[in-house]
Amino acid sequence: MLTLTFLVTTLIDLYIMVLLLRIWMQWVRCDFYNPFSQFIVKITQPIIGPLRRIIPSLGPLDSASLLLAYILATLKFPLLMLIQAGAIAVDPLNLLVGLLTLLKAAGQLVFWVIIIRSLMSWVSQGRSPMDYVLFQLSEPLMAPIRRIIPAMGGIDFSAMVVILILYLLNYLGMDLFQGLWYQL
Repeated sequence: MLTLTFLVTTLIDLYIMVLLLRIWMQWVRCDFYNPFSQFIVKITQPIIGPLRRIIPSLGPLDSASLLLAYILATLKFPLLMLIQAGAIAVDPLNLLVGLLTLLKAAGQLVFWVIIIRSLMSWVSQGRSPMDYVLFQLSEPLMAPIRRIIPAMGGIDFSAMVVILILYLLNYLGMDLFQGLWYQL
């Protein structure tokens, strides 16, 4: 049962992150001709394409992807309860759990984008096509911090500040939703 639980949790969490990445890429108007952007679009298009015919976008917000990510986040815990306990419980609290799962996944996505961008800046130094997408995704978060805290001695501290803010928000979630936040 633990193997199946791990597999289901991992697949749902990864697909939620990919959907959130697609939303984020549309929000910041990423280069969709980039190979990484094309990969994200191609793995989400079979489900999002037909869903977009029913649910239109709201300005720059891809509402079809957001709705699908929310539905997956909401169904994650009843599905895990079905696997572990053999019974499914329909509870209105699952709607809140789905929203919290989505918020936590968005925070994790921002964290990993910042970390990967920072590591790639040491290795590829802007020559990779993925560097440009990561720059487009993270720069709206890091530029305001860079205006307050400029680079000192050639070291940019904006990524560290964004990560510290994410940690602060994670601890706030732990304080506000004790017990539940750990399970998300």
